[in-house]
Amino acid sequence: MIIRYKARTSVDKLCKWAELAKSSLYYRVSLGQRGIKPSTHTIIGNNALVENSLVVDQIRAVLTMDYCIYGYRKITEELRDLEYLINKKKVYRLMKENHLLSGKRITVQGKRKWVKHRRIEAKRPMEYLCLDIKYVWVDGEKRWYYQLAIMDVFSRRILCWIFQRSVRQTEVVALMRWLDLRYGLKGVIIRNDNGSQFLAHSVRQTLKELEAQQEFTHVATPEENAYIEAFHSIQQSELIDRFIFSSYYDAKQHIQKYMNWYNCKRKHGAIGFITPMEKWTQGMSWATVRQQYEPASGDLSRPDCESYSDGSAPYSLDKFNETAYLRLTGDQDNYELVANCFRNTVQFIGG
Repeated sequence: MIIRYKARTSVDKLCKWAELAKSSLYYRVSLGQRGIKPSTHTIIGNNALVENSLVVDQIRAVLTMDYCIYGYRKITEELRDLEYLINKKKVYRLMKENHLLSGKRITVQGKRKWVKHRRIEAKRPMEYLCLDIKYVWVDGEKRWYYQLAIMDVFSRRILCWIFQRSVRQTEVVALMRWLDLRYGLKGVIIRNDNGSQFLAHSVRQTLKELEAQQEFTHVATPEENAYIEAFHSIQQSELIDRFIFSSYYDAKQHIQKYMNWYNCKRKHGAIGFITPMEKWTQGMSWATVRQQYEPASGDLSRPDCESYSDGSAPYSLDKFNETAYLRLTGDQDNYELVANCFRNTVQFIGG
């Protein structure tokens, strides 16, 4: 009515006759959320900015602690202890957007296979693997980084590792495919805790496709994953407590040198005071190699990949020779030859 008769009289009179507030006449519904746009970064330490996705990863890490069902207020205090400059309203928004509020977390699909025996009796390489994530503080950047390492229990050798701002399920999947391509995961038992990266459906489905057996430690029982926990304790005392890292690249170089020291030079008391690489080489006998890489039917159990420069391939026994054996057992000088074999089919992960 107001639009029809506003040419004949004033809008004020028409609103008064219609008993309508003038502000309601000019109100227009705006699309999207009301107010200013939410921030995309958070301040940490000495005015350094990090993306909110990393804050969410830190919240997930806190919530994966045993018995932890913190709400947004306690999570805010945890983040402030880690030198994040953040208020509870922002923490509530981030937790709500990512379904992390108490009582709203996503439940795990399917049943988990739990650890039956606390102590592992590994009789050969690539029989049992264990993995875990460790936090590493980089003082130069005033933030935490994450290291994921995978250990062969028989030799205590660190087969592969990554070091980056966050460890997501996609990185875990890529690591498992890399391990399968280089060593083969069929029948291998993989032990891990109940971290969200290992509980992810994509990780469990990938291991099922690769015919590996994944088992989970019980809640609040790190002793069931004692081998990798012991390694992290050794790394803490021998490396992290002795150096102050000025940057991510400084920390990664130190870790890379330490991994080479641990695998190839450091004597390990639990395996007879020899190095993990020596133990690995002892266990990787010719019969073990043939059993692992030659299927009973004579056909390859996995697709062929690129051949080496000398014509050998990691899954072909008729082309298998002593040089290829050294590559498969971890000869560092020939590591790049193995890396080139799978770089065209899967994404290579540093470390």
